[in-house]
Amino acid sequence: MGLDMYAWRVKSDNIVNDFEFKQEEPVQLFYWRKHHDLHGWMKNLYESKGGDHEFNCIPVRLTLEDLASLEQDLMANKLPTTIGFFFGDNPPDDESFKEDIEFISLARVAIEAGDAVYYDSWW
Repeated sequence: MGLDMYAWRVKSDNIVNDFEFKQEEPVQLFYWRKHHDLHGWMKNLYESKGGDHEFNCIPVRLTLEDLASLEQDLMANKLPTTIGFFFGDNPPDDESFKEDIEFISLARVAIEAGDAVYYDSWW
C-alpha cells in the first residue's frame, strides 16, 4: 500500500469539470510511485480550484497554465514538503526531476492536441 499517482489523457468531449471526466478507459499518460512532494503540489492545485474533500481518488484537471506553474516550481525547487503515512520518504532527486519534466512535456502535447490531462492518486 502506498501513494500511487497517475496522469490521464482524456478526450475533450469527456470532460465534465475540473474534478471529473466520463471516459471509462482514459489513456494513462504517466505514473509515479510515492512522489509525495509532487502530490502535495497537486493537492494545493486541487484546493485552489475549489476542491474541498480529502484529496484521494479525486482527479484534478491540469491546464497549460498549471503546467507552466508546476515547471516554474520544479525549476526553483519549490515543491511543498509533503508527508503522509502511505506516502513514503523519497526526497526529490535528479531522476524524479527528469521524470517530472518529461511528464510536463507529454501533458503539453496532449493538451495542445485538444485533449485534457487529469492528475489522480490513490493511497
